[in-house]
Amino acid sequence: MTKTVRLTAAQAMVRWLSVQMTEDDERFIEGVWAIFGHGNVAGLGEALHGIEDKLPTWRGQNEQTMAHAAIAYAKTNRRRRAHAVTSSIGPGATNMVTAAALAHVNRLPVLFIPGDVFANRRPDPVLQQIEDFDDGTVSANDSFRPLVRYFDRIARPEHLLTALPRALSVMTDPANCGPVCLAFCQDVQAEAYDYPESFFEPKVWRIRRAEPDPREVEDIAALIQQAKAAVIVSGGGVLYSGAEDELAAFAQKHNIPFIETQAGKGANSWENASNFGSPGVTGSECANRLCETADLVIGVGTRFQDFTTGSWALFKNGSRKLVSINLHGYDATKHGAAPCVGDARVTLEKLSALLGDHKAPDFNAQSRLDWHETVKRATAAPEGEPGNALPTDAQVIGAVQRVATENTVVMCAAGTMPGALQVLWQSARGGYHMEYGYSCMGYEVAGAMGIKLAAPDKEVVCFVGDGSYMMANSELATAVMRRVPFTVVLTDNRGYGCINRLQIECGGAEFNNMYKDSNIEAQPEIDFVWHARSMGAHAEKAGSIAELEAKIVEARGRNIPSVIVIDTDAVSGADAGGHWWDVAVPQAGGPERLEQARERYNRNAADQRTFD
Repeated sequence: MTKTVRLTAAQAMVRWLSVQMTEDDERFIEGVWAIFGHGNVAGLGEALHGIEDKLPTWRGQNEQTMAHAAIAYAKTNRRRRAHAVTSSIGPGATNMVTAAALAHVNRLPVLFIPGDVFANRRPDPVLQQIEDFDDGTVSANDSFRPLVRYFDRIARPEHLLTALPRALSVMTDPANCGPVCLAFCQDVQAEAYDYPESFFEPKVWRIRRAEPDPREVEDIAALIQQAKAAVIVSGGGVLYSGAEDELAAFAQKHNIPFIETQAGKGANSWENASNFGSPGVTGSECANRLCETADLVIGVGTRFQDFTTGSWALFKNGSRKLVSINLHGYDATKHGAAPCVGDARVTLEKLSALLGDHKAPDFNAQSRLDWHETVKRATAAPEGEPGNALPTDAQVIGAVQRVATENTVVMCAAGTMPGALQVLWQSARGGYHMEYGYSCMGYEVAGAMGIKLAAPDKEVVCFVGDGSYMMANSELATAVMRRVPFTVVLTDNRGYGCINRLQIECGGAEFNNMYKDSNIEAQPEIDFVWHARSMGAHAEKAGSIAELEAKIVEARGRNIPSVIVIDTDAVSGADAGGHWWDVAVPQAGGPERLEQARERYNRNAADQRTFD
């Protein structure tokens, strides 16, 4: 007879999660971020309290930003460990929807456990319940369905016996990896059931390495041997595969330069002689020249996002072919690419062995060195006294760069800095963390905390603009409470400077982005220093680039977050590199500036190649 143990469904869930292990004998779900409400406090709340440090619980300030911290933690751990996030049904649950989308786009594992409506429906409609007039099975949590890789509703206690293993199998699958939502009916959380004791035996989840089809490897090898000007696009999949060394060795052995996407940047040091920086909209001049002339583009672990491809206008060689090495066939076959479905590390090893001593024709190595000189000029500190001129974002980046060490990780998510950092930041290996798949304003502060929790020995520097900071800053208080130190460089340009520049580039008038161009009665005077201090952080203002450098160094000795505010110029961008980006321009009406923008748009759109 099967031995059983009587537990509530909530107790069973947390007990099971507490014994799901990695190959390094660590919990795969390290712990649970929680904000409790009437939909999870009595069930999951009591269960989490009872299990104590076997599955620790942490309190955040906002459901979305708790999840952002969890996402950053998983990304930093290369998807080998994750967090769970729980909320009540209602606004707590829907607050997490944005974070679910962010995790889905970036292929990152997070376990969302929102409370749900009563399965027995006796008290319906309960507080915060959304009623679908035509479908009695729908709740607010159905909004997670298109935004997660696996969705299930726990409407009976025994559902956990199948739903939990399915959830973890998705989160640990390298091809299908992404967020999972287990909507947990609040009455079911408290229901008791006799679970098999064997269900709670520890289980090790291994991250498999998918072997590529030998025929696909042979096809790609033949294309490389025929190519006269090949380039490798190194994406985030290189990091998740742990293929950094293999990619660098492949590039060197076969004389093929590589470029790095936002997700892939930092896989190899900027000093690697084969590393030509980043491609596309926020790419280096030397990388974009390679892309424009390449007759073979070899994607490794990239989904070819529009910033990488210059909206598919970057690869201009009329005879160019596209190769995509990826774990998922969905990504591997995009845009008519010759696919190779498999793990990046394994595929590169097999491909290199098949190529033998083959070396591609020489490329312009000097262009890479010339680009580094361009970066040095763009990021140099201003000469003499600053006077009335505000520093540029490039100069702010230069200040952090000059005091950075091999231990520094810079991170960001939205606004001006992601593009400026991609094109200008000279990353040490493992020194770059960017959320740019969803480019989610408000990820920055919570994300910095998640990185530091995953890599406590790293110095984490968070770049955030005043716009993103205003959207979500409250996890500063959580970091203070938990004594999680990181440094926030808050650039204040008094509005949404990045989108304002895009608005102008597209022929639009400056409107509703900068405070000065908004329909308001008074210009805001926001004291970000005192705001951050009010949450317990160490905060101060830097009056110059030299002061900023000094204050970043001083922050290294603290055990709480440090916020350094600096006023910056709203007009200048990275002022180096770059490429056209497809942002629709009105086709009719408007003044001369719109007509000129349409002409520019049409010229660039003519270079787009969406399939061949």
